[in-house]
Amino acid sequence: MRFMKSRALRICTSLLVIFLFLPKAHASAALFLEEPFGHFGSVTATGHAAVYLPRICADTPVSLRRCNPEELGVVLSRYNGIAGYDWMAVPLIPYLYSVEKPDEIPLFANAKLVAFLRNQYRRKFLEAVAPDAENGEPPTGNWVQLVGAAYNRTIYSYQIETTEEQDDALIRVLNSHPNRSHFRLLSRNCADFAREILNFYFPKTLHRSVIADLGITTPKQLAKTLVRYSKRNPGLQFSSFVIPQVPGSVSRSTPVYGVLESFLKSKKYFLPLVALHPIITGGMAVAYLGTGRFDPKKQALVFDSTAQLHTPIASKERRDYADQLNSLLAQLNVSGVRSKPDGNTGGEEIPWKEILGNNDAKEWARLQDKAEPALDSLGRPILEVRIRERLLNVGLSRDNILSSSEPSGLAREVLTSRLRSELRRSAADKTAESDVISDWNLLKQAAPLPSGSN
Repeated sequence: MRFMKSRALRICTSLLVIFLFLPKAHASAALFLEEPFGHFGSVTATGHAAVYLPRICADTPVSLRRCNPEELGVVLSRYNGIAGYDWMAVPLIPYLYSVEKPDEIPLFANAKLVAFLRNQYRRKFLEAVAPDAENGEPPTGNWVQLVGAAYNRTIYSYQIETTEEQDDALIRVLNSHPNRSHFRLLSRNCADFAREILNFYFPKTLHRSVIADLGITTPKQLAKTLVRYSKRNPGLQFSSFVIPQVPGSVSRSTPVYGVLESFLKSKKYFLPLVALHPIITGGMAVAYLGTGRFDPKKQALVFDSTAQLHTPIASKERRDYADQLNSLLAQLNVSGVRSKPDGNTGGEEIPWKEILGNNDAKEWARLQDKAEPALDSLGRPILEVRIRERLLNVGLSRDNILSSSEPSGLAREVLTSRLRSELRRSAADKTAESDVISDWNLLKQAAPLPSGSN
């Protein structure tokens, strides 16, 4: 390919960045600024705030300890109505993906798979705080926010250097003080908890904005003040990165705003306010322009699907991969590539072109929506798909997508859907080039062209 030299240079740069960053990541605290989603996110676009602590781990969801060398740390967050607790602690990978290890992270997710993985993790680790409902079904409530956050939203991380002594002191304080919820949306919310934790490390650093947020603590305000603090203290190691929302059919999260910004950028609030109170609206605009502007998307690194930090894909590479993907899929359609139930040899052919059409995303969406999520023998996610009286398993993780009972047809659609999502222009700054390279190589293995094809 004509972009091989550029890609090799970027891979070397990524490896250098990872080498320099990871040792520091184990001596830090990070603010997670999480985009809003769903119905509540359409009402208030302030999103969610949590704190990631790489050196602190959880004995239970409400009891902390120092991490062992191989552990990745814990995410602390406040949600209302979870067994009466004020805060909960969940390990990093489960908090993001509802699985225990990076090699179990699915490449593509729909709502059914997300609910399945969350419930699997709840039954194993969270049943004490989220027991089964009386009918034996998973309970309702905010416990679902504790696991699988990256299925619903993009998360921005702002990480600053701390000390082991500070970590030990925080563990003592949180383990010894009462952990009882007194949640209040305007004065004791998720962002207030994150502010209290980070101010424990850096006293009086993070604060509310009386003007831009009307005195309400918001996640975006915390990120802005933490970035400013890092600039005033260059001796403290600071970094930021983005954790992208997992590709799939789950609705995409939306930009995170402050309080005034939410009013000014939402037509359902802004237009009535202009009509009824134009002077007040003008004052709000001036206040926002003077104090509220902050763009969380200016990130240098992307947290990829192997839990490593890499550079985002560049515009030229993104366009080149998109062209290569379209070319490969066109050749597959022309060549009439088909797959057999055992993957390679024998058995009745399954006519994928008749079932899926010419890369028809809608047909694939209908097919995977009917599929049932499950786990393989090693605990990795799969989809059980029934086609013409046959039950086929398609792996969803990097480690099992090519070892499924029917790798070519369905695996091709999973990887194609993921790559199309990653290669959108709007997703470029949230997509690690390492993920695109890996997904591209998997697709070529899952959908090889017949001999003699270009």
